[in-house]
Amino acid sequence: MATTASSPSASLSPAELTIRGIILGAILTVLLTAANVYLGLKIGITFATSIPAAVISMAILRNFSGATIQENNIVQTIASSAGTLSAIIFVLPGLIMVGWWTGFPFWLSTAVIAVGGILGVMYSVPLRRALVTGSDLPYPEGVAAAEVLKVGTGEGGAEENRRGLLMIVWASIASALYQLLTFMGFVSAEASKTFRFGAGATTVSASMSMALIGVGHLVGIAVGVAMLVGLVISWGALVPMLTAAGLDANAADLGAFVGTIFKSKVRFVGAGTIGVAAIWTLLKIIGPIIGGIRSAIAASRARQADGNASLVITERDLPIAIVGGTILLSMIPIALLLAAFASSGPIAAAPGLTIGVTIAYILAAGVVIAAVCGYMAGLIGSSNSPISGVGILAVLGISLILAALFGHNLPPESSKPLIAFALFVTAIVFGVATISNDNLQDLKTGQLVGATPWKQQVALIIGVLFGAAIIPPILNVLNTAFGFQGAPGAGPNALAAPQAALISSIAQGVLGNSLDWKLVGLGVAIGVMVVIVDELLRRSGKYSLPPLAVGMGIYLPMAITLLIPVGAVIGWAYNRWARTSANPEFAERIGVLMATGLIVGESLFGVAFAGIVAATRSDAPLAVMSDFPLAVPLGLILFTASIGLLYFKTRSDGGAPLRDTGDGTLPPREAGIR
Repeated sequence: MATTASSPSASLSPAELTIRGIILGAILTVLLTAANVYLGLKIGITFATSIPAAVISMAILRNFSGATIQENNIVQTIASSAGTLSAIIFVLPGLIMVGWWTGFPFWLSTAVIAVGGILGVMYSVPLRRALVTGSDLPYPEGVAAAEVLKVGTGEGGAEENRRGLLMIVWASIASALYQLLTFMGFVSAEASKTFRFGAGATTVSASMSMALIGVGHLVGIAVGVAMLVGLVISWGALVPMLTAAGLDANAADLGAFVGTIFKSKVRFVGAGTIGVAAIWTLLKIIGPIIGGIRSAIAASRARQADGNASLVITERDLPIAIVGGTILLSMIPIALLLAAFASSGPIAAAPGLTIGVTIAYILAAGVVIAAVCGYMAGLIGSSNSPISGVGILAVLGISLILAALFGHNLPPESSKPLIAFALFVTAIVFGVATISNDNLQDLKTGQLVGATPWKQQVALIIGVLFGAAIIPPILNVLNTAFGFQGAPGAGPNALAAPQAALISSIAQGVLGNSLDWKLVGLGVAIGVMVVIVDELLRRSGKYSLPPLAVGMGIYLPMAITLLIPVGAVIGWAYNRWARTSANPEFAERIGVLMATGLIVGESLFGVAFAGIVAATRSDAPLAVMSDFPLAVPLGLILFTASIGLLYFKTRSDGGAPLRDTGDGTLPPREAGIR
């Protein structure tokens, strides 16, 4: 079996960081990042670009001689790092919304994106040893990308790869086809029901996303149960409690009322829980992080003493001295960028102190956020990681620092420069968050396909630079064409940019002393209780309740998260069966491949749809039916039947005996050498 790649010997050096790979990565960066920016600003959702990039890369590079799985991995690494940087749209448009910018100045915007992204790469270099090679985190998208690369490049036995490739294809077709039918209007993209519950009201909802079933299968039962606990706390307790007061006055539009309460109140409770869980997680992994730094230093010394031959390829990170030096040198351009805000408003009275304290905050927050985002991505995947929640915590931190330095309840002419400063600092920290949220996923893929870490880390930096160069022009085009809701002069078709609006309102709330701290405090209390329960469960040796997953269950909308626990339960049941089959390893792997296909199909369709939306400037370019009355029941039937048939097919293929591999050998179990 080839469930993981073995470490190549030190003497081997497969084609990896090539010119053609960099060029292809750059082209995919433009396409995927543009799609992500537009989709994120319009509906507040971005998609992971690593799997689409891997699929496209394989389709192109297979036509060239000498292409390797490691070279394909570099292409997806470049494209995914640039694509994930598009999440900076959750912050930067806020500077226009608060009236500080009228457009996105190219060099200033490029610099803040590039510096934050490069810091993210550097902070996560030692985290690779702590959270990738030294942990059992599932990294669902990293594993999925590795399986796509392995099957696509023919690793493993011929029969095994044939079945695995077919399973990816069938699952991808089913996932993409269902998405197509939703956008055509024949089936519903979401099923929801709002109703009175206790003294208040609540909503039960689920998006018909096969990719979420796949993610749930890959993350496992512990994370799925923890997210379900968060959902119960959020929608079974907090939403009914917080809607009770205004229920009668808003009875006519109950769904909108419940949604508003969730966005304006419950999310802050979730942010408090995520904050506590993040701090606790950091304390628990600080030992492995320090160990990773020590290991990186030891590897650097071994390389200096004996050359690269002293380390296997899969242990060659960027030298720790370069990492530390880059982090420190990055503070110089950051200081220069911050100085642009130090010439006006209250900051002009104490520019040196403000910039010094801010740089210290960026250094400290960068370490915490890189570790926490890397852990969250490892837990449930980059696409589902609540990166905007991290943005909330980051803007809270810098806003509190500014309030301590200059006070709050300032007049508008004085508070606006402080709000803009807070958003700009958050953008830098957010760059760290987005990259660390993605590149540990990429490094997990690299570990599974035998890639060289330092080459991937260089590819990540290249991707950051590509992304930083193309995101500001895309933002300017969209700002000119549409504008942003809430910004001065915004037109009727202005883009919502929901996360940027939320983060901007938090900065305004802290510096204007209007933020409801009781909600954040309630979230902190819930987080403390969950941490205690998790520790008690772990002492039993059998169970756990990951606090970050509970916090994400509270913070994220139910429509996004409900199917992850469902997928986790289905995957748990499937794996229980697989362990009793004739070839357990193959049965489990083909289950992973099917779950991977669910993610692949939806991701590829997301890229195509974003391009169609941008080209047509239409909210519903594929719509055939409008308000089809049978869309919800038909969708539920088709969705459930599709998942059932796919798992039936997976179980059938996973349980059937493997034939001769085609090269004269038998699979390991049948050859009697497993």
